[in-house]
Amino acid sequence: MSNELPIDEYAVLGDGRTAALVSRRGSVDWLCLPRFDSRACFAALLGDADNGRWVLTVPDAERVTRCYLDDSFVLETTYEGPDGTAVVQESMPLGDGRADLVRRITCTRGQVEVLHEWVVRFGYGQYRPWVQRVTDPDGRPAIHAIAGPDSLVLHGDRLPNAVHNRHEDRFTLRSGESVTLTLTWSPSWQPVARIGDVAEGLAASARVWRSWAARADVPGPYRQAVVRSLLVLRLLTHAETGGIVAAVTTSLPETFGGGRNWDYRFTWLRDAALTLEALLEHGYLHETEHWRSWLLRAVAGDAADMQIMYRLDGARELSERTLDHLPGYAGSRPVRVGNAASGQVQHDVLGEVMCALEMARAAGIEETPTSWALQQNLIDHLVKTWREPDAGIWESRGRPRAFTHSRAMTWAALDRAVKAVETLGVPGDVDRWRAERDAAHADVLANGWSDTIGSFVQYPGATHTDASLLQMFQVDFLPPTDPRMLATLDAIRKELEVSPGLLLRYRSDKTDDGVGGRENPFLACSFWLADALARADRADEARAVLDVLVGLTNDVGLLAEQYDPEHRRMAGNTPQALSHLALVRAVHQYELAQRRRTP
Repeated sequence: MSNELPIDEYAVLGDGRTAALVSRRGSVDWLCLPRFDSRACFAALLGDADNGRWVLTVPDAERVTRCYLDDSFVLETTYEGPDGTAVVQESMPLGDGRADLVRRITCTRGQVEVLHEWVVRFGYGQYRPWVQRVTDPDGRPAIHAIAGPDSLVLHGDRLPNAVHNRHEDRFTLRSGESVTLTLTWSPSWQPVARIGDVAEGLAASARVWRSWAARADVPGPYRQAVVRSLLVLRLLTHAETGGIVAAVTTSLPETFGGGRNWDYRFTWLRDAALTLEALLEHGYLHETEHWRSWLLRAVAGDAADMQIMYRLDGARELSERTLDHLPGYAGSRPVRVGNAASGQVQHDVLGEVMCALEMARAAGIEETPTSWALQQNLIDHLVKTWREPDAGIWESRGRPRAFTHSRAMTWAALDRAVKAVETLGVPGDVDRWRAERDAAHADVLANGWSDTIGSFVQYPGATHTDASLLQMFQVDFLPPTDPRMLATLDAIRKELEVSPGLLLRYRSDKTDDGVGGRENPFLACSFWLADALARADRADEARAVLDVLVGLTNDVGLLAEQYDPEHRRMAGNTPQALSHLALVRAVHQYELAQRRRTP
């Protein structure tokens, strides 16, 4: 039987290298170790308990509430039962060079009955490990699970017993009593891991997250949502390599029971560049330099070989395959790992990258000869190729087209390159770049506009829009109050807004994307709507949209990729970087619009 727990029931824990999803009732149902894109050892999210999970809960609790401690990713869950109350604090400690997950349950009133269940399945829930009780190098008892290259060690004040291919423990806690459990991953050829300093790990993690969040000056009514979103973006950034994953999960469905299930545990150049813009608007410069170094390593080589996405370490191999042993979330199959879209041509990607790097320069991050040489090389290649059809921002698996959004972002890439030469004096074939920039702009105006519907359209000859056209506001393709931009804004709302504030990416009945089926409203596009309204000085409309969208975050402030307004539930992979960065940027534009109209 497949998992059907609502996606918004999950909170995320992370240590800057990987992340876990834990349900409101205390079940860790997804964890890949040691990296975001590693094989999962708990995969109940895409199957059931026998695919691996780690439960620590009060089964008879009548009320369960949870929150992150201040601006951190230390999760605190309170279970109120008929005879008492218990609190669980859990975190993945930062900066200790280990892959640990720490959980501590404390009875704060009366007494509670606790369930502890530990089911390890390596290889995305497929392989039962060899499990034995051991003694660690410090003489402490532990449970060691090992299979192939992976091993997990469970330490605790009390350890569960083997029961029918899993480990289980049921016990009573009385007021003031607590039990602490620590899970540690290590390569199978290394000695059994020691237990770390649990109390200091929890406290230090909270301090690090709070200190990072405190650097952001966020005014206005949406501060809490913005700070949490910034924290999510930081959590999704690999601390060592600088790669930024699009989401923690794979194959959470865009359509429940359907086949629109994709692996998002990789670094898309587009999403990462937009993440940097969100961080830069709030003063985070170190992260930008870290990612630029990642970019130089990942893209190094022939510009013709640039991919739209890479693994966290910059590796290019993302072959897509299906995991047929997993039933999929809510029966949504196939379950995919890898992503075949990595081989697509998407001309818009360099536009987002160049816009982010221009913003970095404006923030004071200086170009190096190597960083500019890379950009020069990529722009020279774009000049030769931008007129060819591509797969577009939505990674269509249908036939390539001359997407209007791709042409507009080509203009943005060339425009930022020309400005760099003009303002910094860096080398480049600026006369040719300037001519191609103007040609791309003219192409969009001539072929991306439809007199039939009075709007920019998805591609030449189309009579329908696309929510990606809202990004034309973000890159200043035309002034935001230009009649053509306002007409496009209104046309997109008329065609794609299926619930107040919620936009589809495009109409699937009018677009052959090579996948088929319907999907739910896309949250990033919905935030782009608020962003565009703010830039067009329609601040009241922008706020109305923001109020709807921010209200969709779950109880700990997280957003998935999409939202199903009919059943009031999230859809798609979670937590989604694109959703959270679009929230941050839309609120920023709303605050700027407020300042413009209130001297």
